[in-house]
Amino acid sequence: MSSLWLLIPLSLVLVGGAIWGLLWALSSGQYDRLENRMPDADEEDPR
Repeated sequence: MSSLWLLIPLSLVLVGGAIWGLLWALSSGQYDRLENRMPDADEEDPR
């Protein structure tokens, strides 16, 4: 039971960090134009 006093706040901090990271990525345009980042299966490999 005493370990819950450590694990619950730690999990809240981790979830908060994940939410902050997602919001930062969305606001900075990390998910804009995803179709340009993915290789097209029809195109040849340029190597």
